Amino acid sequence: MDNKPFTDKVKIHVKAGDGGDGMNSFKAYKGKPACGPDGGDGGNGGSIYLVADENVHDLLAYRFRHKYFAANGERGGSNLKSGKSGEDLVLKVPCGTLVRDPETNKILCDAFSHGQKILLLAGGRGGKGNARFTTARRHAPNFSQKGVLTKPHDLILELKVVADVGLVGFPNVGKSTLLSKISAAKPKIADYHFTTLSPNLGVVKYYDDSFVCADIPGLIEGASRGAGLGLDFLRHIERTRMIVHVVDISGCEDRDPVDDFLKINAELAAYSEKLAALPQLIACNKADLLGAEENFKRFCKRFEGEYSIFALSAVKGEGTEELVRACLELLRTLPPAEPIPPDEDFLLEENGELEFFIERDEEGRFVLTGSLIDMLCRNVVMNNPDSMMYFERILKQRGVFRALAEQGCQNGDTVAVGETEFEFVE
Repeated sequence: MDNKPFTDKVKIHVKAGDGGDGMNSFKAYKGKPACGPDGGDGGNGGSIYLVADENVHDLLAYRFRHKYFAANGERGGSNLKSGKSGEDLVLKVPCGTLVRDPETNKILCDAFSHGQKILLLAGGRGGKGNARFTTARRHAPNFSQKGVLTKPHDLILELKVVADVGLVGFPNVGKSTLLSKISAAKPKIADYHFTTLSPNLGVVKYYDDSFVCADIPGLIEGASRGAGLGLDFLRHIERTRMIVHVVDISGCEDRDPVDDFLKINAELAAYSEKLAALPQLIACNKADLLGAEENFKRFCKRFEGEYSIFALSAVKGEGTEELVRACLELLRTLPPAEPIPPDEDFLLEENGELEFFIERDEEGRFVLTGSLIDMLCRNVVMNNPDSMMYFERILKQRGVFRALAEQGCQNGDTVAVGETEFEFVE
């Protein structure tokens, strides 16, 4: 018996690798202490990729380990040697895994098809060595560039099973037995409620055609509000192109098959309009048991013309071929399943336009913040004249000096950049 818990939703903490620092170095020979800069570049940090793998069936691997960090880039060396780039980190997930932002619940990406590789977090760029800053006027730059630091992120991985057909119905109506008869899947089967505690997938083959069928754990009344296993598994039906609604037509547990059918459809509609709109075939299972014939006639009288209805005995395999044929015919008329579009760009690292912001603090200083300022604080050596010239040139090119003047900054006013302060001079 397989007692491994099924895991279809986890929260993980991820961070791409930091870029390695560039080297500040000069060639030196005997009798010639300084023969020019030779500092190499730092290596790039490792990126984090998400890969959809059909051989991975749930998110159990991420249940007990939550932190995933890619390797950092190494520092550059002398003699123009570049630092080694950090190794990328690949996270394998089941096909149909969504990545969400835990704060907004927005979808960042959908690892939908087998082999799909998604760049989730880009590694930080390595810093430039001082040899890179040599110009016709600056022959011996005595500064190098720091590597780009990356930020950690919390993410939610959420599995939504990718299947063509979803089997739904109350517990113990025979969904798992039906799946075992029409496919090679071997789900756990027993004569008590909630035997199935996770979605089971099976490939149904009929001559040259085939489709993927998912046995969704039994729903009960109130499932859309979280009763039973409802909210845990209703999400897995959203991917399906059609539904086979399995009912116990025998009423052997003193249940009314008509009432059961209406209640499950009400739960589907309460959870999602999309689920309510999915085409359905009705599989009236246990049609060989006592009392099933009268119930089947009553059921057909109530729903015939609205749905296609099939009487079958999953245990004996009777009527299953007709049901499979009908599924294939209906699937040919339906559009293929598609990945869920992201709500926002899934590349989480800030690789876009560098920004700056100006605020006035209680002491009257003009405080500069933003991604542009963070970049300058990493890369500028404040006690080095060449580095400070680079700093001032970037501030001027980016319009920071102009923006300060527009906000009332005058000659002699204090401007704060990180831990450094300087007097403003137009």
